[in-house]
Amino acid sequence: MSEPTDPIAPEPLGGHRPPGRVVDGTFRVFAATGGALVLLILAAILITTTRNAWPAFADQGLSFLTSSTWDVVQGTFGTLAFTYGTLVISLIALLIAVPVSLGVALFVTELVPDRARRAVVFVIDLLAAIPSVVFGLWGILVLAPALTGTYTNVADEVSGIPVLGTLLSGDPISGRSFFTAGLILAIMITPIITSITRETFATVPRAQKDGAFALGATRWEMIRGAVFPHSRSGIVAGVLLGFGRAIGETIAVALVIGSSPQITARLFNSGDALSAVIANQFGESTGTYQAALIGMGVLLFALTLVISMIARGVIHRAERRIGTASA
Repeated sequence: MSEPTDPIAPEPLGGHRPPGRVVDGTFRVFAATGGALVLLILAAILITTTRNAWPAFADQGLSFLTSSTWDVVQGTFGTLAFTYGTLVISLIALLIAVPVSLGVALFVTELVPDRARRAVVFVIDLLAAIPSVVFGLWGILVLAPALTGTYTNVADEVSGIPVLGTLLSGDPISGRSFFTAGLILAIMITPIITSITRETFATVPRAQKDGAFALGATRWEMIRGAVFPHSRSGIVAGVLLGFGRAIGETIAVALVIGSSPQITARLFNSGDALSAVIANQFGESTGTYQAALIGMGVLLFALTLVISMIARGVIHRAERRIGTASA
């Protein structure tokens, strides 16, 4: 018997490289260039905004972040109250929007018939296309006046309950408040989170779902054991995009939050947010005042980066835990 010989790849005709390699090489160059360009743009934004905001950073020092005093006449610029308001309304929006978005996404992918699914998806996509100023006008003209009485009734009902009685109250109670801004943001980010989680749920292999049913799992047990673990990264990505929309939203928040900078646990009080202050005051600003407003933009950029890093850490830990459990 003759020994098998290693196959020898045929030489390219005419000594030229195969067309596929040329295409792959070109695609690799374009992809690398695109990725590098995104990083360069982000770096350029960070560098230019930081340079323009540096007079305020140098003048105020650490008090720019730790002080809640914002006095243009005295030249004192502290952003703590605005940062607090931004985080509070974003958290309210996420607490309301995430459960609703997950429920709608599961309903669309797991329960609703095909004909109704297309109608629900169309409505969700249409809601995402509404301009933010429309939400803001609806909030200040319709929602805020209607909620004032509701806030008063809720505050009276929970007044004797610890913690909850403080959170769901106001001094004075106002329809233009932290909670109203959070509600408007929740409506605005729900379509974003829903669309991303819906697409993620749709990628779960059918074999995993059928296997769970074959083992006697109920529909909820199948979702908890097969859909959620497979979709964790997509869910976190959707929540992150929703958070980015909430933390950076400007016009709608500026119209309904009340423009009253304060740090309080009373969610029915008026407040203010970083993006709203930039929109309301940038046109009349000069010098260090303008640099302080630009510094708020740098702070928003930094907050987004920190939240993204935390989310990536959560995803990494979850994936490692799933891998260890599988092993």
